[in-house]
Amino acid sequence: MVVLLNIRRIKILGTGIYLPSQEITAEEIDQKLGTQPGWTRKKVGVLKRHFVKQETNSQMGALAAKEALADANLQLEEIDCIVSASGTTEQAIPCTAALIYKELAPQHQGIPAFDLDSTCLSFITALDHLSYLIEAKRYRYLLLVSTEIASIGLNWQHKESSALFGDGAAAVVIGYDEEGTSKILASRMETYHQGAHLSEIRGGGTKYHPRTYKNGNLNLNDFLFEMDGQALYRLSARYLPRFLKRLLQSADLRLQDVDLVIPHQASPGAMRLIQKRLKIQDQQMFSYADQYGNMIAASIPLGIHLAAKQKKIKRGDCILLLGTSAGLSLGGILLVY
Repeated sequence: MVVLLNIRRIKILGTGIYLPSQEITAEEIDQKLGTQPGWTRKKVGVLKRHFVKQETNSQMGALAAKEALADANLQLEEIDCIVSASGTTEQAIPCTAALIYKELAPQHQGIPAFDLDSTCLSFITALDHLSYLIEAKRYRYLLLVSTEIASIGLNWQHKESSALFGDGAAAVVIGYDEEGTSKILASRMETYHQGAHLSEIRGGGTKYHPRTYKNGNLNLNDFLFEMDGQALYRLSARYLPRFLKRLLQSADLRLQDVDLVIPHQASPGAMRLIQKRLKIQDQQMFSYADQYGNMIAASIPLGIHLAAKQKKIKRGDCILLLGTSAGLSLGGILLVY
């Protein structure tokens, strides 16, 4: 018998999303890439996605946060902490959470705000770690926001990867569940650093900075997204089955006990391959990448929002949040919604 020592009695009290008004179809991506009509639809499988026009990370995050607060029937003044869990940032300094806070209420002040980043797994990582602070009563209500602008960093010379992504934001409000019905049962994260350079943007930090280029010969490609999708899939497929087995065992569960799997929406093709590899039943799998693309860390909280609004999940259901990220990292949370 497994003794469950890491249960955290937290509840997702409200969810919200923001999607830019500019909707980009697969046909428009074909034109941008210069491919034959139908290439994106057939090869990539993302039928549409949203790209920003003038929106910033903080503006999108604030709009998603306002919807989540309203859904939770809470005011900003009742929030004890604001966290941005995103793979893209608005600027190097300050943290995106501080900018979201400013967008939410320019006259308000005093709520702690900070960022947590593990690229596509940022939401899972933040929910996992922050849940301990909720359980310990350090915070009563916490606002967790993932806001992503992927479109600015795409390399349109890399057709398959650039056709995958979309922009947008998703937010949740979490709090302590006094009744103990909603809870995190188990969580896990593993990193396999041999995949560190299979998905990356090299520029933007201290290694590749505008000042490091001789004679001002800036290499733009250092600041654009690059990914070896096939190598990433092979590496994640190698470790995911064992990872999932360990996660389920730590909660004394079987995959059959899970009502809904909400994976990071890396791509429609990846969803099909992972479903087959992990033997996830059709009725358990929640796939929506074809309508939104890969929204980086916002992908999973978007899925929670959609599943709740579409009544695919109800209170008491067992949910598996599962994903991979640059690193290469694997992450998952088993929770009772």
